[in-house]
Amino acid sequence: MDNALKQTENRMKKSVELLVKDYSTMRAGRATPSLLENVFVDYYGTPTPVNQMATVTVPEPRLLVIQPWDKNMMPQIEKAILKSDLGINPISDGNVVRLTVPTLTEEKRKDLVKVLHKKAEEGRIAIRNLRREINDQIKGLEKKGDISEDMAKRYLNDTQELTDKYTKKIDEVAAAKEKEIMEI
Repeated sequence: MDNALKQTENRMKKSVELLVKDYSTMRAGRATPSLLENVFVDYYGTPTPVNQMATVTVPEPRLLVIQPWDKNMMPQIEKAILKSDLGINPISDGNVVRLTVPTLTEEKRKDLVKVLHKKAEEGRIAIRNLRREINDQIKGLEKKGDISEDMAKRYLNDTQELTDKYTKKIDEVAAAKEKEIMEI
């Protein structure tokens, strides 16, 4: 049963990590290379992330510079950025593509915070579902007589502590991202 608890904790940890990764692609009015993680370019018939076919740098807080390794890919990179949901127009000079990240309006910030809270709640739900799965296993073992009532209570308490710990982590990550988004 201890092994099952460790597996559940790993799955809860992965839920938090997934949320952090998801938040990193959210635009907060600041340029970061992670904004381009979900932008795929048709690289000779293969959808390829921009960061795997170019050097992405942040020379200024609101500017991303993309320098493709293959200059022939410039039009495809521009097209992929325009098709993405970033809402940023690429500017090309033949050697590099520049993306100026516009400041967010108050309304856009509030919309992003709503999306952020929705994703945080989805993370909490995933953690509660994991808790329910392990609790069902524990109760099943207790009914079969494989573990005592005291052991079942201890495992149920351990599971609740894990749930509280990772729910709190999700709240902390969401609060930090919300602060970042609302920052002017």
